[in-house]
Amino acid sequence: MEKLIDLLPSLQDKLQDKPLALYPESWNQLENGQLCMADFGSYDAILFWGRNCPFPTDEVVEIDQLPLAKVPLTHETAVCLHHLLPFTAPQPVLGQDRSFGMGDRLGIATLGHIRAIRKYDVYPIFAQQSMREIKLMNRTYDDVLDRVTFQVLQAGFKKGYGADGDHLKSLEEVRYAIGCGYTMITLDCSEHIRGEAASMSGMELEALRPLPAALEQEYLGRSFQLTGDVSVQFTRTTLHQAYLIYGEAISFAKSIYDACIAGSSVELEISIDETETPTTPAQHFFAANELKKAGVVFKTMAPRFCGEFQKGIDYIGDLAQFDEEFKVHVAVADHFGYKISVHSGSDKFAVYPSVGRMTHGRFHVKTSGTSWLEALRLVAVAEPALFRELYAYAIGVFPESRANYHVSTEPEQIPDISGMADKDLPSLLNLATSRQLLHITYGKIMNETNPDGSLRFKDRLYRFWREHRAEYDSILERHMDRHLSLLMPHM
Repeated sequence: MEKLIDLLPSLQDKLQDKPLALYPESWNQLENGQLCMADFGSYDAILFWGRNCPFPTDEVVEIDQLPLAKVPLTHETAVCLHHLLPFTAPQPVLGQDRSFGMGDRLGIATLGHIRAIRKYDVYPIFAQQSMREIKLMNRTYDDVLDRVTFQVLQAGFKKGYGADGDHLKSLEEVRYAIGCGYTMITLDCSEHIRGEAASMSGMELEALRPLPAALEQEYLGRSFQLTGDVSVQFTRTTLHQAYLIYGEAISFAKSIYDACIAGSSVELEISIDETETPTTPAQHFFAANELKKAGVVFKTMAPRFCGEFQKGIDYIGDLAQFDEEFKVHVAVADHFGYKISVHSGSDKFAVYPSVGRMTHGRFHVKTSGTSWLEALRLVAVAEPALFRELYAYAIGVFPESRANYHVSTEPEQIPDISGMADKDLPSLLNLATSRQLLHITYGKIMNETNPDGSLRFKDRLYRFWREHRAEYDSILERHMDRHLSLLMPHM
């Protein structure tokens, strides 16, 4: 029996829509036949050649006395693939030594991500979206995972990948992501963190809520020895601050864990980074210890590190201070047996060497919006008129969009490009100001409508990216390779 990938001329004769090419890495032999993904120009589909097609389809022809089914890339198809080819389904990977989140706002970046990740001993989390991103892009968790599923199949990526319901804040959100098959939950505790206590005096803290005697007995007058020469101590004030800042967050995490995660294979990450107040190493130790006492099992924790981890740009802050404090944060994580997690990790090139070295290659790092920015870089290169149009629109909606993000760029700092030559437009994606402008306005750009109700940018952009898929994959591979090579230079 011939391989489906060798039958392209016959397929072009038989099918109503003519496939331009087959994706050879997607070929798989199943019990009742074989399948391969095909490029039909403006869209992709799966071809199944054999009897008793397991996929939902209504387009079947016959080739060499066997049915050939053309299968659309629907949610039902993705669910079926997860059962037939388990490598296309997400699995728990956060427990591996190295994991790397590669969020994709557009649903087209996984192929480029795969090209980069294949070079390194690290496990990817391809389906990674926050509820904020889901809502801004009018997507669903099913849609995010479906798009990853089909790209994993297309590339023949069989190592395994995870799916992260990122920065979820409620029981309903966590249940929604788990119900969609997500293997990891990042629990955002920010709404339960009382950062104002960090600046209070002992008398103010006592007036707000007395420190429980049991905590005094457990923490005061002791030195908690961690790995190497690292230790953590508390004064009465620093202990009281830790208790008031994180006490409610610990109770919230326990309630979610008990209701949704305990006894399941879903992996948990605790996020305490979405606050204005940095997490001191002692506070990190307190939070981890209290979570452990409460019976909450988690694979990673993301503290709020010193300095600024703003969206779309490099680290802002004192690198020496970061190294000094990060060493203790890692020691805390090692002491309790979980990995340190670095959020808003896109383009934080200055701290990557420290993260890789100090964790001894045991970490979780999250990136997301940087794949969107690289998609816009390609627009600037190949379609400058369209880029100028969306750039001008982004300036207009920037003040409203920044309410959702912590960025330092002010409107008056954004470059005026009216006199800039087309060949220089891609350089805007190297500037902190224009990167942040474009990074946080993605939802507005992709949902803006014309007076007749049609989408102003979205359809044109997706057509453009489809036509320039190879270029985008190459651009994204280079960009993500820069991230990974700094984290894992020895690999």
